[in-house]
Amino acid sequence: MTEQQPFTLIASYPGFEVRHYPTYVLVQVETKGEFSSAASRAFRPLVNYISGNNRSAEKFAMTAPVLHAPDKNAKDHVVSFVLPKDVSIKDLPLPVDAQVTTKEVQGHFAAAVRFRGLADYENFKSLGDQLIVDVKSAGLKAVGDPYYARFDPPWKPGFLRRNEAIIALDGYPSKGK
Repeated sequence: MTEQQPFTLIASYPGFEVRHYPTYVLVQVETKGEFSSAASRAFRPLVNYISGNNRSAEKFAMTAPVLHAPDKNAKDHVVSFVLPKDVSIKDLPLPVDAQVTTKEVQGHFAAAVRFRGLADYENFKSLGDQLIVDVKSAGLKAVGDPYYARFDPPWKPGFLRRNEAIIALDGYPSKGK
């Protein structure tokens, strides 16, 4: 089974849940163009990196989800693979491909909403916008823009695919909701 990015469920709200993600490491590619093809354009360089096309020829297991962060106009995108949880940025081999970069993301709280179906821009945009509204209505503060998580391969039927819209939070009250 594919390793999934770990998180701790902190609280459930109407329409979303609050999670805490421990520190994790990403390999990522920035790409331009349409939302629908951004992940495909970034996929090969990312797969090559985890398949050993890096300075140490080290291989990494594929994990889920694949993260996709479009800009506000959905013309510039950052597509990322989350590396396995035991990978540290200090031990990470440098990429060979100049398109590929690495990044450590510090532990943080986030709001997330799951959905099934096709991961097209309209679905993501609608859910991301609603997530921002729901987070604000709950008295929480979102940080940055929503990003999207795809958990399943493209050949899986759309109605079975798991996707999420996620947005970072500016902390979380320690005494519950």
